[in-house]
Amino acid sequence: MAWEPLALSLRVACIATVLAVTLGVALGALLAWRRTPARDLLDAIMTAPMVMPPTVLGYFMLVSIGRHSAIGRAWESLFGTQIVFTVTGAVVAATIGSLPLVIKAARSAIEEVDPTLPAAARTLGAGPVRAFFTVVLPLASRGIIAGAMLAFARALGDFGLTLMLAGDIPGQTQTASLYIYDLIQANRESAAAGMSLVFTSVAIGILFVVNVLTRKHRG
Repeated sequence: MAWEPLALSLRVACIATVLAVTLGVALGALLAWRRTPARDLLDAIMTAPMVMPPTVLGYFMLVSIGRHSAIGRAWESLFGTQIVFTVTGAVVAATIGSLPLVIKAARSAIEEVDPTLPAAARTLGAGPVRAFFTVVLPLASRGIIAGAMLAFARALGDFGLTLMLAGDIPGQTQTASLYIYDLIQANRESAAAGMSLVFTSVAIGILFVVNVLTRKHRG
């Protein structure tokens, strides 16, 4: 059993989680702000990747960031490589797939913060940005961390969108989930079982920690 696909999956998941948390917390805070226009519609659009078929979402992404798109051409002119069918494509796929989990968790955690607390900070001279980072974020941190861990687990095991954007290229873009699929197709069931057990252990461990965090948050 090769471990390179698992190492690639871990690297992609780590980068994707950082990106998803950065974007997700900002978007979650935007949705938590009651004055956001059409925030229910925005919420639906931002969380659509959770329910959309990977083929449909992958098609939209290929059109948006493919080699012949404006973004794809700009990326290639800047970095000399394309986004799709590279590790970058795998990171984008994992980020898009995990982003809704962070948005949902961040919005919920921020909305649970007592609004009088940041308001009190404002009366003491803190600006809105400072009040957000020094009051709101620390109080919402448990929920955000739980969302980040779920996002990491989702990014680690992404299959469909990664296959659409990055392909299944051994030694380049073949993540662990794609590797397991290839092992099953090649009738190498023992190797597939071993990698599946590793994935299952990681997933259960992450969910256990999330349950602990959310239980303390509720208490």
